[in-house]
Amino acid sequence: MMPLRDALETRINVVLTTPTAPLARLRQWLTDVLAAIAEDALHDVLLVCSELVANAYDHARGPRRLRLLRVDGGARLRVEIDDASPDLLPTPGHSSVNSNRGRGLTLVDTLSGHRWGVHVLPGAKTVWAEVPLS
Repeated sequence: MMPLRDALETRINVVLTTPTAPLARLRQWLTDVLAAIAEDALHDVLLVCSELVANAYDHARGPRRLRLLRVDGGARLRVEIDDASPDLLPTPGHSSVNSNRGRGLTLVDTLSGHRWGVHVLPGAKTVWAEVPLS
């Protein structure tokens, strides 16, 4: 993964080929690439990306691909993650006080202002969320 010039004006498209989710590396790379956005928005984008990528690794088959692009006149950053498990649709979990899991899609839902969903295609699906940049 290499930094991109004017990343917010470019569609970022990354094939994820590692056998385990490269979350720390992905967060560092995105922090560098998206340095121009406000810090609060950056943290929201990092969390949404981390959750969607982790879910794709934990609950779906590869290949996996991450895309980021500006939408809504540049007011939002759309995060998309593709995987090869169209039959395994994401559902928000139910976590308890003693649980370390089950909060990811609830966080995605909140940080995206309820703007997230799934596109199912033959042999693949895309899980997406749109994070406000302002």
